[in-house]
Amino acid sequence: MYVFVKEREDQKTFVPQDRIAELLESTRDPDPLWIREIIAKSLDKNRLEPEETAALLNVEDEELWQEIFEGAGTLKKRVYGNRIVLFAPLYIGNMCVNDCSYCGFRTSNKGITRKTLTMEELENEVRALVTKGHKRLIVVYGEHPMYSPEFIAKTIEKVYTTKVGNGEIRRVNVNAAPQTVEGYRIIKSVGIGTFQIFQETYHTETYRKLHPRGPKSNFAWRLYGLDRAMLAGIDDVGIGALFGLYDWKFEVMGLLYHTIHLEERFGVGPHTISFPRLKPAVNTPLSSNPPYPVSDEELKKLVAVIRLSVPYTGMILTAREPADLRDEVIKLGVSQIDAGSCIGIGSYSKRDGMLMQKSQFMLEDPRSLDEVIRELLKRGMVPSFCTACYRAGRTGEHFMEFAIPGFVKRFCTPNALFTLCEYLQDYASEETRRIGEKVINEELQKLSPAIRKKVEEGLVKIKSGERDVRF
Repeated sequence: MYVFVKEREDQKTFVPQDRIAELLESTRDPDPLWIREIIAKSLDKNRLEPEETAALLNVEDEELWQEIFEGAGTLKKRVYGNRIVLFAPLYIGNMCVNDCSYCGFRTSNKGITRKTLTMEELENEVRALVTKGHKRLIVVYGEHPMYSPEFIAKTIEKVYTTKVGNGEIRRVNVNAAPQTVEGYRIIKSVGIGTFQIFQETYHTETYRKLHPRGPKSNFAWRLYGLDRAMLAGIDDVGIGALFGLYDWKFEVMGLLYHTIHLEERFGVGPHTISFPRLKPAVNTPLSSNPPYPVSDEELKKLVAVIRLSVPYTGMILTAREPADLRDEVIKLGVSQIDAGSCIGIGSYSKRDGMLMQKSQFMLEDPRSLDEVIRELLKRGMVPSFCTACYRAGRTGEHFMEFAIPGFVKRFCTPNALFTLCEYLQDYASEETRRIGEKVINEELQKLSPAIRKKVEEGLVKIKSGERDVRF
């Protein structure tokens, strides 16, 4: 019997269901002048109010949408500069006691292969990732008694202690079940980065319908999961919704209200916001026929609106989406992407014909890490594996002190160049190295003389064999 601590099912939440519906109705056909004022407010790095976000969501004029898209791209550069952070997902185990209708890992699904990595297998997976050049991971677990806080902490320790040549994982983010405050403290003790929980859908009626059994059936327990993380001292948290389960405009509003709640209670909003779309999974009919399908164009719109609504947050676009679409959406305010990803349990180190049977859903961008980096470089972007803020203590409220006014790019660009240089020296193909050196030289010219001198000194150290140089 799986025992879990319950929030009251009738507990009042901070997501006002009726108010969201009212705002989406009352802001229909918004005045173009108002929309432009909202964009300008966001470009001054001010978080939007719910009524303003609802107005953006209700824009119908395509020319006005182009202004929204341009504003989102401009805002991202103002806050984070020209860099894109790279990471990889690492699934530790797919045992699960929940029965979410849309998920390949649901407990009633007999069509998948259940697997939890041993410590030896986990080390092999990390070695396979490190030898490709990865330095940032998000580890993912099903919800099951065996994935206790102690087990999660032990696996993260194994990730951190696995090193290959010049390579190592320097930041481990976590996507796992909501914990008690004490459970979070155990996980925090091993030095995690961001703890991520997706609410999936903020619409309570839909949530109840799609989560019939298991701990996840408790909407409030999950919704307040990141509050408990913050109370435990984890000040970098990530939120997200699974788009396709309910109306995409409602879900964007839910993400904004979640952001406002964290700001008001803890003084700091989410470190990241994710916006995955529902993708097919083995023996899971609902995943192939989303109740509220989101088109590619709607995905672009919701990404741009989220960027304008919460200027300071990191935004994560995953390999669920095909490569061509990812290349387009990145321009609308995305700051983090995964690359070279494989979500079959144990499939980084050992590929077999059972990949889909060991995966939660289907990925649509099969490009290698080197291919993704090369494409980013060709577009003039700076691929980054930077973990300096996390290890220098610039997390939570301290990070937002830099991020909200846009100062963080002063740290991000130099550190991005350092980690890019490491990648070019240790892992890159010849073509990627050539393009990367060109981009580094171009970025150096954009820096002030004093900062440029320090960065050039750091690059010399890296090319001489030193690693983990930080600004």
